[in-house]
Amino acid sequence: MGSSVNSTGEILPERTVMSDPEAIGAAIRAARKESGISQEVLAELAGISERTVRSIESGSGSSSLAAVSAAANALGLRLAAL
Repeated sequence: MGSSVNSTGEILPERTVMSDPEAIGAAIRAARKESGISQEVLAELAGISERTVRSIESGSGSSSLAAVSAAANALGLRLAAL
């Protein structure tokens, strides 16, 4: 199994990335609601479709890592912390 390194140099197993799409989706949904923005606005900020935002928030696991990362970044979240 491969690994990746986070920003502090800590080695993380690859399986930790997107290992729980439901928890990641819930965290993104909570951050979006706390920010007071709609799914439509998040989609615009992240450069992804509103459908993709809905998919991420539902935790379906069908969204790409790039899309999830873009949504997290638009909300000021670090994907590695989710």
